[in-house]
Amino acid sequence: MDTGPLLLTVVVAAALVFAFTNGFHDAANAVATSVATGALRPYAAVGLSAVLNFAGAFLSLEVAATVAEGIVDSRVITLPVVFAGLMGGMLWNLVTWYLGMPSSSSHALVGGLVGAAFVAVGASAVKGMGVVSVVLLPALLSPVAAMLVAGAGSWAVRWVTRSVPEGMRERGFRVGQIGSASLVALAHGTNDAQKTMGVIMLALVTGGAVGAGEAPAGWVVVSSAAAMAAGTFFGGWRIVRTVGRGLVRIRGAEGFTAESGSAALILVASDSGFPLSTMQVCCGSVVGAGMHQGLSRVRWRVVAELAVVWLVTLPGAAVLGALVWWGAQWVGGMQGVGLMFVLALVAAFWFYVAADLRPVNASNVNAERRGRRMKWEEA
Repeated sequence: MDTGPLLLTVVVAAALVFAFTNGFHDAANAVATSVATGALRPYAAVGLSAVLNFAGAFLSLEVAATVAEGIVDSRVITLPVVFAGLMGGMLWNLVTWYLGMPSSSSHALVGGLVGAAFVAVGASAVKGMGVVSVVLLPALLSPVAAMLVAGAGSWAVRWVTRSVPEGMRERGFRVGQIGSASLVALAHGTNDAQKTMGVIMLALVTGGAVGAGEAPAGWVVVSSAAAMAAGTFFGGWRIVRTVGRGLVRIRGAEGFTAESGSAALILVASDSGFPLSTMQVCCGSVVGAGMHQGLSRVRWRVVAELAVVWLVTLPGAAVLGALVWWGAQWVGGMQGVGLMFVLALVAAFWFYVAADLRPVNASNVNAERRGRRMKWEEA
């Protein structure tokens, strides 16, 4: 019996599950600051973000091409490798979401693919220069660039509006945040939904369903966009609270400039084909904008924690991707892939149940962080 079509179907399903966790994990990109300042109510924010995430996926396909062709060699890898990479990225997203740590879904995906490809085929399957040029260098530069852009923007808007009464100015910026948050959501959809499209195309090329270099079909674009938008709608409130309240106590002006700077950088990266970490950009923007209030207002210990998480995301997801591949190979064939898929879904359910014991939702997302052990209190 030819299990190729069934295996390809499972891999595509795994890609869409990853897209859901990507949207769930990264909803904070678009909604954290607008929810923290009160510019948008939580459910209105995630609803608006989900719609614009979906729309943004149709603006460009450059990032999809980079992910499909620039990270691993589709000529030597197999469908189980692509599957293992997706599951490694998904599991890393779930771990960091449970901890409330805004890690990079992009790096989790790339790490999972690299780890699985490395143990399955060897170093020859990994395009080292591609990983360095389109993943590692942007990872080092993008948070710094975001801090600088948002910091300069925060100073500029404060100077331009210096003669406006404080109350009126804050109300104006909160209204402006509706537009800037919408732009971030659109940019996030443009960059992140394409990563799933790229992996689905990688699977289709590996499975022989399409030729290398082909543009994603309509169903690939729509399904990837819909899966990520659905995940965004569920909010990922644990990370929303960390970004909106854990880094700095953000106000309307800083929220507006952070969102505007993030959107600009993400859109430029998407147009250039870089699978940028939108989470790193948004966190960098929040810190840069918040520094305008004074360096002491930034919670540098939390920033340091995020930096550590960002550093270990690529190797951590690579280890998970390798473990999933080994598990599938140990069982063997389609049965191995199916078993690992079921186990990954069971793990996802476990994280959901465990998180529900100490829930973070729309009603308490604006609680304030205190203490050394991620405790929170109502603001």
